[in-house]
Amino acid sequence: MGVFTRSTETAPCTVEVVHKFEELSAHVRLNNGAVIHPGDTVKVHGAPVLAQWGEHIEEDRIATITRASAVERLWTRMTGDFEFMELCEFSFSEEATL
Repeated sequence: MGVFTRSTETAPCTVEVVHKFEELSAHVRLNNGAVIHPGDTVKVHGAPVLAQWGEHIEEDRIATITRASAVERLWTRMTGDFEFMELCEFSFSEEATL
């Protein structure tokens, strides 16, 4: 793999969606043991998995993994911490509003 080139591969995967009071989650497990590195993208093919209230659904699908180039991987490692901090909101005020 070169500095600016990308590669793609397909992999079987399992999509798990839980929509219950105790848990609301969606996970994708790659069944061939592929490892996702910083900057890589995964696209799961097929219709969206819609779980109704109280359901736990698992479906087998095919995923396409697009591997990041060396430059993209380096950039993601360097800037990833800053992007994570954008997701965090900190508040230390004692003011409470209802």
